[in-house]
This record gives sequence, structure tokens and C-alpha cells, in this order.
Amino acid sequence: MLYWFLKVFALGPLLKAIYRPWVEGLENVPKEGPAILASNHLSFSDSIFLPLVVPRRITFPAKIEYFTGVGIKGRLTALFFRGVGQVPMDRSGGRASQIALEAGLRLLQRGELFGIYPEGTRSPDGRLYKGKTGVARLALASGAPVLPVAMIGTDKMQPPGKALPKIMRPGVRIGKPLDFSRYEGMEDDRYVLRSITDEIMYEVMELSGQEYVDMYAQRAKEELARAKKQAAGQGSDSSRPSAAPDGGADRAGSGGVASDAGVRRAG
Repeated sequence: MLYWFLKVFALGPLLKAIYRPWVEGLENVPKEGPAILASNHLSFSDSIFLPLVVPRRITFPAKIEYFTGVGIKGRLTALFFRGVGQVPMDRSGGRASQIALEAGLRLLQRGELFGIYPEGTRSPDGRLYKGKTGVARLALASGAPVLPVAMIGTDKMQPPGKALPKIMRPGVRIGKPLDFSRYEGMEDDRYVLRSITDEIMYEVMELSGQEYVDMYAQRAKEELARAKKQAAGQGSDSSRPSAAPDGGADRAGSGGVASDAGVRRAG
């Protein structure tokens, strides 16, 4: 009830009037029956503007931290996400992540729409990262078509750390449904799961125009964090006087960002 109240009567009309989101490919969303919307993930705003432009209800897995916060802000956040019916996702992997996929499968079996971000986390730099195979498992288990989705401009609208999105027009492109029924019965074949996931990510890349990186986004975030930490340490070392006889200061080495090895542009 809270989902529809916010979308139809409260936040929905206000957000549409202020941000004027545009959408292409809305005709690809089935008017009834199950479908998986597999989207790139640039910003927190993605989970707001995609449901806003699609007439049918979309349920997303949301990171479990949104449901376990403490204090007034944490409790209000948890209340909101439960109220709009989102599914908690434990991103530690294994059985914890499988629980959210099982919830998604139940929704699809009821004929609903389920949204998922195959990258698993927001892109750290606006590029498109390697997809995790949960979306392929879900597609094979449910038999539902997969709609590739590209969010456009939401990273500029609301980058990480920004509380409110700045006023600009975000876009949504929805691709034609992908049918993977040819792989029925092959849910345990990891090569098939990877092939399906890569096909989905290729379609998302075509829709979004993003550069593709053959690396998981979480790993890229960790490498960037290490590089920043290393650069900060070298910067502090450079401020110390050198022991050299001429009294010159040591020159700090430049802190490199994660290597481009393993990075490719698809298409």
C-alpha cells in the first residue's frame, strides 16, 4: 500500500514534475505476467526513477543494511523499505544472497516484476562492470523473460554521498525481452550461467553506451580504495624531510589507480 501511495499520490507526481524523467522502450514491459528487469546501477536514484516510469509494480532486492540500521534514521529507513515491499539482500554471497533470489523467484511465480542489478553494487566510476550470475539462475528457475535496462545520467544526478539528487532529467531505456528457454534444465552449468549473464550485460551496455570492464564492481571499489590509501600515505611521507645530505625532500611516488589489465571495451 505504501508503494502505491508514494508512487501515485505523494512522491511520484512531485518527482515527475521536478525531474521530468524520460523513458524509451516502455512497450517492452509486459502488461501482465512475470519479467526480470536487469539494470545497470549508477546511483541510489536508480531504484526510484525506474519504478516511477514503469506502470507496474517492481520489487527490488535492497542491501540488508537498509533494514538493520539503528537510531531514528536507521529505523525510519528500515520502515520505509519494508513498507514499499523491497527484499533484503545480504551481499556477503553464498546462502545469504540465495535467500533474496528465492524471494524473487516467488514473486516471479506469482506473475510479478522483479528488478535486479547484476553488478551487485553501484559502479564506482560510471563504467559497466561484470555481472554476477544470480540473474541467470533466476531466469532459468522462473522461465521469465529478462528485460535489459539502462539508467541514463543518474550517476551525475546523485553521485555516492549526495543526499538529494540535483535537478536534471534522468533517462531509462528498456530493451527487448531476452528468452533463455533454450537453456532449460541447465541451471547447474556454470558456463551456461556465465554465458547468459554476459549476454544480458552486453545488451545493457548497448543500451547505456557505457564502457565495459571485465571485473566485478566490488573488486574495482576495493582496488580504488587501496590506491587512494596508498596515495594518501605517500603524500604524507613526501612532507617529511629527507635524510639526504643536501636536505632535499623525498619525492613521493604517484599513487596509481587500479591497473587497466583485465579491462576491455566490448562491442
